[in-house]
Amino acid sequence: MAHQEEPELDGLLRSLRVWSPEATELRPFDPDTAPPTPLPLFTTWLAEAARAGQPEPHAMSLATTDEEGRPDVRVLLLHGADADGWTFATHATSRKGRDLAADPYAALAFYWPVLGRQVRVRGPVTATPPEAGQADLHARSTGALAAALTGHQSEPLPSLDDLRRASETAWDQARENPTAPAPTWTLYRLHPRTVEFFQGDPDRRHIRLEYRRTEFGWERGLLWP
Repeated sequence: MAHQEEPELDGLLRSLRVWSPEATELRPFDPDTAPPTPLPLFTTWLAEAARAGQPEPHAMSLATTDEEGRPDVRVLLLHGADADGWTFATHATSRKGRDLAADPYAALAFYWPVLGRQVRVRGPVTATPPEAGQADLHARSTGALAAALTGHQSEPLPSLDDLRRASETAWDQARENPTAPAPTWTLYRLHPRTVEFFQGDPDRRHIRLEYRRTEFGWERGLLWP
């Protein structure tokens, strides 16, 4: 079998397009028509991304820092959002759980390339009561419960066989007991201090609208792209 030549990275990167008309619809966005608080606009944009065919529009990047101030980022799913904040879940013993215990401040980023849109959210994070985390977990799929029951998230894994055995046991437990507790599973809430909405523009005159929480409520302002 002939060896397939690896692509040259710089050339590959230069060949890639961003927001090609075949895949992306850059819609007009008038920030003067935006609502006074960020959640209604976020809900509208999330729904529009889903209707436009964006895969997994509820996926987001979560950025945290550890006790030494070193950053980390990963992709996970949004579990909910209301006037008090955006929620997500993980094991308190995981790397992101340990980061949030050391520095309870984080940032979220949503990217919907089908519409050339981003949303960024930053603010302090609190853990909800344990019963809220368990209720959130048990409202999700059997697979989500099995993954939580497998445990050991972010710990060193000796082998894939160890993962398979632990996962099979967790799946059996989840099927037999849909309300099985996962004690370290925690629902976190990020309380937004800033929320930025980014709309791409074909002429690179991108629109950035930032909401900032103050003691008097939300203020809005534009940012240079």
